[in-house]
Amino acid sequence: MNRIDLNCDLGESFGAWHMGEDAALLALVSSANVACGFHAGDPAIMQRTVALAVERGVAIGAHVSLPDLQGFGRREMAVTPAEVHAMTLYQLGALHAFARAAGATVAHVKPHGALYHMAARDRALAAAIADAVRAFDPALALFGLAGSVLLEAGRAAGLRVVSEAFADRRYRADGSLQPRREPDAVIDDADTATAQALRMAQHGEVIAVDGQRVALTADTLCLHGDGAHAVDFARRLRAALEAAGLRIAAPAAA
Repeated sequence: MNRIDLNCDLGESFGAWHMGEDAALLALVSSANVACGFHAGDPAIMQRTVALAVERGVAIGAHVSLPDLQGFGRREMAVTPAEVHAMTLYQLGALHAFARAAGATVAHVKPHGALYHMAARDRALAAAIADAVRAFDPALALFGLAGSVLLEAGRAAGLRVVSEAFADRRYRADGSLQPRREPDAVIDDADTATAQALRMAQHGEVIAVDGQRVALTADTLCLHGDGAHAVDFARRLRAALEAAGLRIAAPAAA
């Protein structure tokens, strides 16, 4: 592999409440997952985030979520596949309006938080998301956890899928992410997170919490934009990847 995508969840402020340093991060990543109002974001913030992404030449993606502003989309909800299908279309349509008004297009879709993890293991919910994406625009790419059923559903729907890995999250031996509620699920040390990202990008593997080597495909690496040192880490990680001979670029269009 001589290229890797860096994606970041952005546009996650809400009204007067500020989250992340979007402008600085957009100078460092190649894909932006823009909150669509269900877990974070509002119309003005969506519009501003899209404009910044267009200015920086960053690919725009819809970060679709369960409707959970209070819980930041990280709480699981009892939703049906039909509801998830409708939620996905609704949020995609909202972001598409801002992208079109800015002379841009939506390039990909990535579920957020609890919906991401639910769709990684639940085939019916995964299929609902994939079918909604295909119904909206079959040229869109679907981002999902490497090795998950969401990517299987995307392939079955004829979509281009992008396998995602996380620089700053611990993995279990089955390839799933260690839940945030558990101790040390998030890697706070920049050196450790950078080393893990390089291992995934260059060698297609990660060391699980039990010490096992787990194979995974990393087409894109996710950077979390809400940490205290998110910009510094993003700058450091990008420099390390480029020093290793990797070109930072959004996934190629079909």
